[in-house]
Amino acid sequence: MASSKLADRLASISPTKRDALSFYLFIAPWMLGFLAFTLGPIVASLGLSFTQYDMMLPPKYVGLQQYQRLFADPLFYTSLSNTLYIVALAVPTSMLSSFLIALLLNQKVRGMAAYRTAYYIPSIVPAVASAALWMYLLQPQWGVVNGLLRSVGLPAPGWLAARAWAKPAIVLVMVWGSGGTMIIYLAGLQDIPEALYEAAEIDGAGRWGKLRHVTLPLMTPTIFFTLVMSIIGTFQVFAVIFVLTDGMGGPVNSTLVYLIYIYRNAFVFFKMGYTSAMAWVLFVIILALTLIQFRTAPLWVYYEAERRPTR
Repeated sequence: MASSKLADRLASISPTKRDALSFYLFIAPWMLGFLAFTLGPIVASLGLSFTQYDMMLPPKYVGLQQYQRLFADPLFYTSLSNTLYIVALAVPTSMLSSFLIALLLNQKVRGMAAYRTAYYIPSIVPAVASAALWMYLLQPQWGVVNGLLRSVGLPAPGWLAARAWAKPAIVLVMVWGSGGTMIIYLAGLQDIPEALYEAAEIDGAGRWGKLRHVTLPLMTPTIFFTLVMSIIGTFQVFAVIFVLTDGMGGPVNSTLVYLIYIYRNAFVFFKMGYTSAMAWVLFVIILALTLIQFRTAPLWVYYEAERRPTR
């Protein structure tokens, strides 16, 4: 009897309301997971950033004291400068190398599928495995990289053991695993209509002319997307550096990036209030950089579907 009443009630609902009900029922599991495991911790971390909390005693409200301590902490500036260095070096290097490789892999030659697979594989290797591999490759005494450099008469750097070479070594590892960006560029290149290249050839454009006047303008939306995502991702680099430096950020804090310093304060010193303040400062920095990119995007990003206002 109850089931028949429920069926009659559902039958009386209009199709629009029934579709809406189905929609909310389908997204309910995701919404519950988002509220419990994402939004909830975000709000909790904001509250904890105004407290002194060591996971042993209840949180104690201290106002802006954690932020004041943070901006007076020399290691905060060290970790932030190291992170900015890696972002400034890794992001353009990775994007440029990925774009050039995508141009090569967009050619119509035999065996291209194998080449594409070979270039993409490093990006799906787990971060811990790739870091362990590069630890052996960059070993100063008997590493493969230094062995090749010595064989051609070039100096062999200390890489991860030298303060001056530690961050470039990390950038090298990150660029090696940038196959995901290359795939995005390759998809963007294949989406450019061939008719535009044919029209450019009719107008007398060569390879450089087609690249400059057709490929680059139409690829700017894809470049903009990868730029935003690369900066956000590089600011949060952790696993590779943690494995390469045994979690110490050495030598002499030269690879102490922001997330490793967050990890150290959270899970070594149990300063959860201080760590929450650090996390929110990082959020503000990334948000500000992202907003700047979106504000400046109209100056250089070209969308083919846009229509210019006529005069």
